[in-house]
Parts: sequence; C-alpha cells; structure tokens
Amino acid sequence: MTETKAKPGADLDDPALRDRAVKAAAGEHPFDILLTGGAVADMVTGELREADVGLVGPLIASVHPRGGRADAARIIELDGAVVAPGLIDTHLHIESSMITPRSYAEVVVPQGTTTICWDPHEVGNVGGLDAVRWAVAAARDLPLRILVEAPSCVPSAPGLERAGAVFDASAMAEMLSWPEIIGVAEVMDMRGVIERSPHMSSIVQAGLDSGKRVFGHARGLSGAPLQAFCAAGVESDHELTGEQDVLSKLRAGLTLELRGSHPDMAIEAVKAFETLGHVPQTVTLCTDDIFPDDLVAKGGVIALVRLLVTAGMKPLDVLRCGTLNAARWLGRNDLGLIAPGRRADMVIYGDLSSLPIQRVFVSGQEAAIGGALTTAPRPDTLVAPKGTMKLAPVAEAAFHIPAPGVVDGEKVRIHTVHTPRFTRWAERDVDVRDGAVVLPEDCIIMAVFNRYGMSDKPGIGVMEGWGEWRGAFATTILHDSHNLAVFGRNPADLAAAANALIACGGGMAAVIDGKPTCVLDLPVCGLLSEEPSLVVAERFAAMRAASLDVATDVPAPLVKLVIGASLACNPGPHVTDLGITDGMTGRIVTEAVVAL
Repeated sequence: MTETKAKPGADLDDPALRDRAVKAAAGEHPFDILLTGGAVADMVTGELREADVGLVGPLIASVHPRGGRADAARIIELDGAVVAPGLIDTHLHIESSMITPRSYAEVVVPQGTTTICWDPHEVGNVGGLDAVRWAVAAARDLPLRILVEAPSCVPSAPGLERAGAVFDASAMAEMLSWPEIIGVAEVMDMRGVIERSPHMSSIVQAGLDSGKRVFGHARGLSGAPLQAFCAAGVESDHELTGEQDVLSKLRAGLTLELRGSHPDMAIEAVKAFETLGHVPQTVTLCTDDIFPDDLVAKGGVIALVRLLVTAGMKPLDVLRCGTLNAARWLGRNDLGLIAPGRRADMVIYGDLSSLPIQRVFVSGQEAAIGGALTTAPRPDTLVAPKGTMKLAPVAEAAFHIPAPGVVDGEKVRIHTVHTPRFTRWAERDVDVRDGAVVLPEDCIIMAVFNRYGMSDKPGIGVMEGWGEWRGAFATTILHDSHNLAVFGRNPADLAAAANALIACGGGMAAVIDGKPTCVLDLPVCGLLSEEPSLVVAERFAAMRAASLDVATDVPAPLVKLVIGASLACNPGPHVTDLGITDGMTGRIVTEAVVAL
C-alpha cells in the first residue's frame, strides 16, 4: 500500500471509525477482533506485560487486562505469545533483492515487516523519472506499506560517472510534490554537499523547502567534514564503519539506520551502545541491500533483530529501534506502538528469545499466518521499464590496455586499484607485448561500459587483491549508475560475459573457457525479474555457486564485491565508465598507463 493523504495515517481519523473504536473501548460495542491470553511488548515503558488487545477495523481500540472482555466478532487465543508493533525498515533498495515490489511484499510481510522506506535509486539511475513513477505505482495496493523516497543522486557522483538520467533540483522538486514521496533519499554525493556545489545544494534545499526528510549517506565522514555534512541539512546515515563511527554520528545528531546487510557492523553498534550504557532513541533498523536468496532464507529486518538479540541487546530495546524509534523518525504517530488509537500493525511472536513469528496484522487485517500471506497480493499489471541495454556487442580488443610507442620487452607504469571495498590508489611496473600491457598474474581487469548509448569505449582499471581467476564475471547491478561491468583476465572470457548480458537485457553472467556457465537475466532495468521470489532466489543462488568457480581467494563473496566496485561517490579509487575516479577528491584517470 502507499498513502496519498496530506496527513500520514489520516484514514484512521474517519469519525465513524473513531466512534466505533471509542464505544468498543468503553465496553458499549464488541470488538471486531480480540487477541487474548498474550503479553504486550510496550515500546514506551520497556515492559512485557500481560494484556488483551481489542481491534476495530484498522485501529487498536483497547489494551486491557487479560480476561477483562470476551465480546468480539472473532477471538484469537494467543497462549502466552507476545504482541509487538509491526517492524519498520527505514532504508532499503528493493532492487537489490532483484524482485518487484509485489514479490517483495509477499516475502517480508510474513516475516513481520509491515512498513518500508524504499529509495528507488537504482531504477531511477537507469530509467529516470519514468522509472520512479513506475516504482511509486508498483508500490500501491499491497499488504506492505511502502513509503517511497525521491532519489537524490542520479548519478551518485556527477562528473565521475554517467547514468541513464540526471536529476537536478527541478526533478527533485517534482518528485517531492508527489504525495507518496516522504523525502529526499540518501544523499550520496558527500563531496558535492560539503563543497556546496550548486547541483547538490539545490537538491538538498528542495528537500528542506518541502518540509520532508533528507536522508543521508555519510560513509567515512568524521570531524569537520561530518559536521559540515550535517550542517547542510542531512539528517540520517546508514554507512557505518565501526564503534567510534557510530558514536561520532550519534553525537552529530544523525538518526542511524543500522543495517542488516553488514552483520559485523551490527556487532560494532552493540559495543557502542554498551559504551553509552543505553540505546539512543535515534537508532533505527534497516536492510539497505539484501540479495534474494538471503531475503527468502534468512529474512529482512527480522534477521537483524535476531542478530542483535543474539549479540546481547535486550529484545525490547531491539524491537524499539525497529518500531517506535523508526515511527518517530518518520513522523508516523500512527505506527510503532501497541496502544489504543494507534494503527493495528502487529506481529505476534512465540517468544522474545528466538522471535518465531506466528501471525502478522496490517491495519487490523490478519495478513500472514505461519510464514505465509493469508491472501495473495494483487497481480502486477503495470508495464515495467525494460529495454535499457543500449550497447552493441563488444569485441575482445575492448579489454586490451594499449601502450603506444613502447616496444616489446620494455616496461611501463600503470595505475592500479588496490584492495576491494576499501580501495586505495597504487601503481606498478608491467611488461609490454604487441603494443599492449601484459596483465600481471595477480591482477584482473575491470571494464565498465556505459549502457545508455553515450559511449562504446569502456573505463578500464587494473585491480589488485581480487584473488585467482579462471574465468570472467559480468553484471549490470553496479552501484550506482548500473552500467555494464566485466571482471576477469582473459579477453575472450570478458567479451563472452559482456555479450551474454547485452543479449538478455542485463543481469549477471559467469563465464569459463569462453562459454557462459550461468546467466541470471534481469530484464526490468537490467536489475529486476518479474518471476516469483522463490524462483529468483534459486536462480541467484545458482549464480553464487557459479561465481565460486570463476574466482577463488577473493576477500568477500564475489557477487557482493562486483556490485560495489564502481561506487564512485565513496572515498578512494573506483572504476566507472569514465575511467578510475575518486569520490572525495574528484580525481579522474582516463588511461590506465601512467603518462609516458
């Protein structure tokens, strides 16, 4: 569902509904549904107290002592189970799960998630405003409340990469005028914000002028740059790197979206809370990016909730982060509490140690029982954006690094990108053969092709620290411009991987000995599939397995490393369609060979 009324939750203020709820609470009218014999997780007091809960339509009408009432159209005996508010995911990209909003709802609602904040940044970078309009429409009329944000960084690093669209202040103002849009999505161009570039300043200002939230992305910021970023009006961050980073960002006044996509970071956050002696009210929970097989097998926000409990946080503290804290941050006073007058978004847990989910209610409707929806979501009838691969087949020669004027046997110095994820600039001397660089045995090529028809010449980088390779891997899931990236050593393998995705419209491909061993086609913006979630999860799991044959001794799962290898907004060198770029310095190296 999406909500289009001026006041969030205004549907609860219908006078007839309130009349019925008041009469039911006063004992003058039966409840529609009465949950009896359970306990309520009180997010305000921190109590776990025995209570019954009476519902009228989408409203919680009464939370009263056990056994005090028995008048209801339907009575559900809980046998000691715990009633808690529905989980709220404060930041995510549905596209990372490679499924449509409908399929996403089908997975996460039975897991206890009733509200999400979706930044359709990925489809926006591919298909522009039309793709964001599709996202808003695709989020409507589902059992999951999808609060949509306006992508702020299209592209994420202007001048360092080229996406399928460019959003300026006028585009941001238009999106913010849509009633479904809750604010400016994660502001990723940190350098642009801090240096007060006209482009980013006007986008952030549009958010401030709208009175809606300005969500952030403050990776690696500390000291004066962090203070400057916050002073610009950015309000939140999920790009946390350690205990001290958590503390500095809390002290800077940012709302934290603690994310489940980085489990080690969740443990660091627990350490920070132990240092403080409490969990601040500005801590919320999010998933950010989660692959489809993990979403289905482990869960979305619920997996993070369980992880934090296992790490030593009190269950009620964790649930408060994922409910009341999130509701307060979003200005949703109808959500986040089991209390009279609030929306009946509720999760019924068997206990608060392992947190098994028995039932899920959304706006008073029993949406899921025992891990499955009670009613199938409405079908997808919208025409999704496809046909976004505007690139002709590529040849092996595209992956050669020329060394003009250098004879065989001589050496040249090349730029390299050292170490995946936390990258750094490096150089090394290499041999030349037949007028081209001889790739060192411990290096691979990363080539990024603009797939939006702007160029057929790729940006190329030589990568160090990527393990041993016997094939190639290609992807159009490439944060954040989602161009076509190919990784490997052998030009024949590289070309075969690239051409497999050019042929199918995008996705992921693994190649060994010049032949694809696995192709995951994602025709919607080169990012999503319209197949059922279980099918996509199984196909992606097969791609994971195929990637293990392509490369070994990589420092993290290959499918995760490749999609973040072009994050041009982050500090350090990253390869984009323009060459090797640095998000914090603005440096661009268009040729791999150091100037002779």
